[in-house]
Amino acid sequence: MPSGAVILIALFALAAAAWFLREEMKRRTRARLRAMRLSPEDRAALSRAMPVYARLPEDMRDRLDGLIHQFLAEIKIYGAGGLVVTDAMKRLVAAEASLLLLGRPERWYHSLKTVHLYPEGYESRIAEREGYVVTERNQGRLGESWRYGPVILSWRDAAAGAADPNDGRNVVYHEFAHQLDHETGVADGAPLLPRAQSAVKWAHVMRAAYDHLRADLAAGRGTVLNPYGATSPAEFFAVATEHFFEQPERMRAALPALFEELRAYFNLDPSGWR
Repeated sequence: MPSGAVILIALFALAAAAWFLREEMKRRTRARLRAMRLSPEDRAALSRAMPVYARLPEDMRDRLDGLIHQFLAEIKIYGAGGLVVTDAMKRLVAAEASLLLLGRPERWYHSLKTVHLYPEGYESRIAEREGYVVTERNQGRLGESWRYGPVILSWRDAAAGAADPNDGRNVVYHEFAHQLDHETGVADGAPLLPRAQSAVKWAHVMRAAYDHLRADLAAGRGTVLNPYGATSPAEFFAVATEHFFEQPERMRAALPALFEELRAYFNLDPSGWR
């Protein structure tokens, strides 16, 4: 065999070994982080800021603690707009975001590296095109979620969403649902499903519930879900996620098929945490 080929094979072998070692170290680090628990003081503080944390069964609270540690180790949370971010604020955001992963520990926000917190609602510059004319304007936002990050949040609304776990509104759940939706490469209300869950059934149920919401709004009828969910299938999934975690009994009573699809996707039933 030519010496050049031998060298090339050796380089490939070294690269493969380095990749395997790196992945094994990551696996061990994550296992160590997920085995960690919050201190009694941090648990008490988090229970006050996020009442649903205190309502979780003990084994789920232990798992959530581990996810919080992994989140804070791998995803950096920065202040924006002059906000000074404390450790308690970071833990709260990490806890809310990690709650969506609690039933499926194999799932993760793989492409997300940073979260940026503004003190409150902020303005984002957007461009709108009509033919050859592009118009730019400022739009008020409470949060944003980009495919490869970052997630941007209003701290005031993130804290308020955690403090009231029953109003169906939680900007952290909403924006991190978009992160899960992006896992397929595009946010379209069809996230990467578990193998046992039918994509055909998911699409049918989601489309029916989305169309029902739009029809109710067009007819001036009251709706179970936030009307913002009628904006697009992606926003529908994010809004439905908020209601699933915060108003599960109401969703199950009014939209049982939608509730069941989300229960299977998250592998959780938040109605047991009330």
